Amino acid sequence: MRENMRMMSAVGLSVVAVAVVAPAAQEPVQRPDALVLGEVVQEIESLDALRSSLASSFSGDPDRSTFAQVCGPVGAQARRLVEEKGWRIQQLAEKYRNPGHKLDEEAELVYRLMAEDPGLMGMWARTEMEEGPGIRYFRRIVVEQACLACHGPKDSRPQFVRAGYPDDRAFDFEVGDLRGLYSVFVADSP
Repeated sequence: MRENMRMMSAVGLSVVAVAVVAPAAQEPVQRPDALVLGEVVQEIESLDALRSSLASSFSGDPDRSTFAQVCGPVGAQARRLVEEKGWRIQQLAEKYRNPGHKLDEEAELVYRLMAEDPGLMGMWARTEMEEGPGIRYFRRIVVEQACLACHGPKDSRPQFVRAGYPDDRAFDFEVGDLRGLYSVFVADSP
C-alpha cells in the first residue's frame, strides 16, 4: 500500500492524468485533466508561500491581531479558491487547534507517510468524498521559525490561544516539523 501511495506522489508541477470511461450503460466520467491538476499544485504552492511570507513578516508578541494578519489571509485565500474553482480545500493536522482540522482516515495515512519521509512534499490519491469520486492532492505544511510564536512549547503559547482553544493540541513543534497537510479534492465531472 505504501509503495502504491509513493507512486502517486507529486513531484513539482509534473502531473499525470488518466482518462477512464465508465461502463457502457453509464455516461462517460470526465476526470480532472492534467491542466486542472497542475493548477491545484500551483494554487497550493501559492497558498503555502502566502503562509510563509506572512509568518516571516511577523515580529513581537503574538495576540489576536496576529491571527488576523497571518492565519486569516491564508484561510480567506483558501475560501476564495473553493468558491472560484469548486474544489474542497482543507488544512488538516494530527496536532490540531481547531477540531474541524482533524485528519480523516485517508489524510492520516498520508500524514504518516510524510512523517516517515521528510522529502515527500506532495501526493495524489484517487478517492471518493461527499461530492463523489475524484482526485485528492495532499501537500505537507512545514513549521517555520515564526510559527513557534503560537505553535512552540505548550507553556509559551500566547494567552489568547490558551483562552480561545482550551483543547489545543497544536504545540510543541520545532522548526522543520510536519505541521499538517493541505488537502484539495477535485471531483470528477458527470
